[in-house]
Amino acid sequence: MLPKTVLVGGAIVGLVIIYSMGVDRPNSESTTPTSSTARCRVAVTADILNVRSAPDPNADIVGKFKVGAESDADPVVQNGFRKLGDARWASSEFLKPLEGRNCG
Repeated sequence: MLPKTVLVGGAIVGLVIIYSMGVDRPNSESTTPTSSTARCRVAVTADILNVRSAPDPNADIVGKFKVGAESDADPVVQNGFRKLGDARWASSEFLKPLEGRNCG
């Protein structure tokens, strides 16, 4: 039988791995295209920002960003959510348009 500390440690490591797999990292490859010439580009200001399938706080979570992550975005804002792409919306409260970008 394994000691309790080994079991607890293993459980914690497993949770950290699962958590880190579900969070998009700044400057990492993600399903949101990035471009230096995009009209609108935003930076995340929340510790972790949920990306949802629709501009609705109850819509399915389809991704996450950590603070400082950048993404191309549309100037479209509905119900307090900015459109990041097809079926990708995030709370505009936690997205800061980058300087020199026209995010409407």
